[in-house]
Amino acid sequence: MNENDLDAASRPFSSPALHGSSAAQPAPAPGPPRLHLLALNPTDSVTEGFLPAAARLGLAVTLLTDQPDAHARAYGLHDDAQRGAARREEPRRSEARRGGAQPGRARRGEAQQSDGPQGDAPRGDAADAPPPPFPALDIVPCDVRDFAEVISRIAADGRPHAVFTNSDHLQTQAALAAAYFGLPGKDWRAALRTKNKAELRRALAAAGPDAADPAWSADPAWSADPVWSADPAWPADPVWSAELATGQDPATLAGLDAPYPCVVKPREGVASEDVVLVGDADELVRRCREIRARRPGAALVIEEFLEGELRTLETLGDGRTLHVLGAFRTELSPPPHFIEERLHLLPAPPPQPHTDQVLAQLRALGVGFGVCHTEYVVQGDRARLIEVNYRAIGDQCDLVLAELLGIPLFEYILRTHLGEPLPDDLGARTDGRVRMEYVMADRAGRLASAPPASVTERDGVRLDYRPLRGIGEEHPLHHTNRDFLGVLRATGTDQERIDAAVAEFLAAHRWEIV
Repeated sequence: MNENDLDAASRPFSSPALHGSSAAQPAPAPGPPRLHLLALNPTDSVTEGFLPAAARLGLAVTLLTDQPDAHARAYGLHDDAQRGAARREEPRRSEARRGGAQPGRARRGEAQQSDGPQGDAPRGDAADAPPPPFPALDIVPCDVRDFAEVISRIAADGRPHAVFTNSDHLQTQAALAAAYFGLPGKDWRAALRTKNKAELRRALAAAGPDAADPAWSADPAWSADPVWSADPAWPADPVWSAELATGQDPATLAGLDAPYPCVVKPREGVASEDVVLVGDADELVRRCREIRARRPGAALVIEEFLEGELRTLETLGDGRTLHVLGAFRTELSPPPHFIEERLHLLPAPPPQPHTDQVLAQLRALGVGFGVCHTEYVVQGDRARLIEVNYRAIGDQCDLVLAELLGIPLFEYILRTHLGEPLPDDLGARTDGRVRMEYVMADRAGRLASAPPASVTERDGVRLDYRPLRGIGEEHPLHHTNRDFLGVLRATGTDQERIDAAVAEFLAAHRWEIV
């Protein structure tokens, strides 16, 4: 990752030298500003992105989590003394990076070294590079899904300087905690509205021409100018949707006048878990019952199936300026499931008129602070939203995006939550290209053979392959990104060379499941 540190002189965290007579007693040196970070399981975004960024910004971090042991293992902390306020300038690599167990990932892992495609000159494993510095880190057990408990634990730790999370599941809790302490943060209503897919559909339908509600957003940059209500680019036809409420019997959907085929998904789901295409009313009821068997009582959403090219829009805002970081084109597995198989970074600037349409809908939802990952389908000159994830894009795409843009992306994200304005121009490169290729299991079973990790470079293309499942591991088939065996990050400036290098790598290696 090629993240440039911000000029130290511009940081607000450096304490000025104390001056005075020799008789004066110096005041105690203040501690570093403290970031309270909410997390569930460890993820690459936090381990490789946000924690190193916090260290570069001179922050101490209190990590609130319901999985403290998993985080301690991920960061190489093995006893209580190390877990509490541990200063870690050069942390040990996680076991995942050494090719063993993989506790430092959500559904993904790190890995061992490998040879690259035949003829390439190996540059060595990413694990052989010096690990990024971690901040002073205090891991605190907490029921992070309960916003009242989060607020209580933060208050007991002393007044925070920032509250942040990159978890899909914890955005509302973090926003409420930030608001409670009077800190910069996302509008909790926008965080809830984007997480709850049924509410998102209702909100977008209500925010059509002449129906916008400026009170949705606490951000004056959005509420003062409801451009969506008069914007001719605003989509006139909202996505059809219906909701199966918590505890409601799926049999009630038998008479639903749905536009088949349609899509069923958990109302607060992530990562295409239990997202499936259904062809008729009987299959709709059956699929809902199957999902309920895995998620007892879960609320579900039934939506119109949006055919077309799937794209993403990555944005970063500070409540005053909203920057478009980039956009990806996503290729999915064949229906009935929706698994991301590969992503291509689209050339900058992102294509119009779709980008402006997506931005208008984000403003209608009250989204404009911090980082956001939005997925939409292109239908002619229309952009129709699939979902809004009010956090950074995952699956290592955020890491490679920071590298390609050549900006301190993770620092910028944290700085917004510290109350700092973003520059009017981020200074991002625009010539970078990337292809993210996910190698996926096609059956349940034990992984018998697979290539180890490698980083190679040839003809201007850098290939970084990381296994996501260890040799000997046995798994069922999930029909989600938990079926990924490895991820190949191919970067450069020439898309044809990138595609050729990926094809060569895949042809030169085997992944065998028995």
